[in-house]
Amino acid sequence: MSILSRAFKRESVNNYIAADSHMQRVLTTKDLISLGVGTVIGTGIFILPGHEAAEHAGPAVAIAFLIAAVFSGLSGMAFAEFSSAMPVAGSAYSYGGVIYGEIIGWLLGWSLIVEYFLAVSAIATGFSAYLGNLLTIFNIHMPKALMAGPMEGGVVNLFAMLIILIVAAILSRGLSTSKKIENGAVVLKIVILALFIIGGSFFIKTTNYVPFYPKEFHSGLGGLNGIWAATASIIFAFLGFDTIAAHAAEVKNPQKTMARGIVGTVIVSALLYTLFSIVLTGIVNYKKLGVDDPAAFALQVVHQTQFSVVITVGALIGMFTAVLALVYASSRLAYSFGRDGLLPSSLGRISKGSHLPVNALIVAVVIEMIFAGLIPLSTLASLINAGTLVAFMFINFGILILRRRKDLAHDGFKVPGYPVIPFIGGLLSLFFISQLSTETLKMFGIWLVIGIIWYFAYGIKHSKMS
Repeated sequence: MSILSRAFKRESVNNYIAADSHMQRVLTTKDLISLGVGTVIGTGIFILPGHEAAEHAGPAVAIAFLIAAVFSGLSGMAFAEFSSAMPVAGSAYSYGGVIYGEIIGWLLGWSLIVEYFLAVSAIATGFSAYLGNLLTIFNIHMPKALMAGPMEGGVVNLFAMLIILIVAAILSRGLSTSKKIENGAVVLKIVILALFIIGGSFFIKTTNYVPFYPKEFHSGLGGLNGIWAATASIIFAFLGFDTIAAHAAEVKNPQKTMARGIVGTVIVSALLYTLFSIVLTGIVNYKKLGVDDPAAFALQVVHQTQFSVVITVGALIGMFTAVLALVYASSRLAYSFGRDGLLPSSLGRISKGSHLPVNALIVAVVIEMIFAGLIPLSTLASLINAGTLVAFMFINFGILILRRRKDLAHDGFKVPGYPVIPFIGGLLSLFFISQLSTETLKMFGIWLVIGIIWYFAYGIKHSKMS
């Protein structure tokens, strides 16, 4: 067998199921929606609406969020079908290995490393910024040396590292403890967001909606490039639902539960994001919203300072749940690599006592803490969308192959409108990749090259398939 044929050899889904059999199936639909919403309603809702309104779309940012939600819904259905047919850990990495061959699965997993690992660090950095702002309200001023990494004139972002460490301590206590904390925090976060949407609606000035899509953002085909650019950036906000697929090996009745969890996450998140954006741009003119805490800023503009503290607390809870869900997913991804031998096999070991991939959790947390402590949010966020969109593209197109595989027939959820809907989802993914900045695409290209070198230098020799 040539090295190229070996690289494209497909994994057996039965091997994955057997390898994951030591993990406990304890997660329900409610738990999955909580994990998904906990991730989606994080840094995205508390930072992105303001920046995208100011820089790309004006009040039409609500339309961009709605488009991103519809697109994410299409991709979410594709992930739901895959996780129903293959209830295994690893998300797009495992699916890619079965459908396209090991090297494509590896590169999808390599893309997910960017998505999960950097997203944890990016959200932890956002958490640190919000916590710093909250402390200043109470006249507590942290030295810059402990609030920013060396690239921003500090030494280390201490709060960003500490929140990841706290989350790791919670996860190490097992699924039962972590899911209870996640479920409770998500409910509290949704209540605070509802208060902003309902209370903020009384301060809306309709003049702030005019023009709804400002002329300075009109460019490209039909003058809609501003909305498309905002949508491409907003995809980062919806990365939570695909992390649900990473937990398929720990879900009760995955054939039904996975689809309900993913679709439920998309619906709840789309509703909250769209309403939040409408209220936000109605309270304050879009030109003033280019700040990192737009909701708190908007409430201060209308002299609701005390309520802005509540929103800041809500943002901290939101980012905490996002970090919790993403550390959870990233550790399962690292476990999957170790399980298959593409990274050191010690990562694929399951602790007999806790039934958790402890080694994978430790490695994921250490890497994420280093990134969060030393690298600024803007640098981290630039690569996340690229990794997400590449995974979306392959999984949407992968449905076309999955349905033809007689050995993968399943009775669970299936994407409606086959083959049109998954094909459209794949094309939209490709289109949004083209809307990313040239610098981001170059950085992501370099990351993929590193992944290819690692695969042929280490992975192909140590893979369980070898």
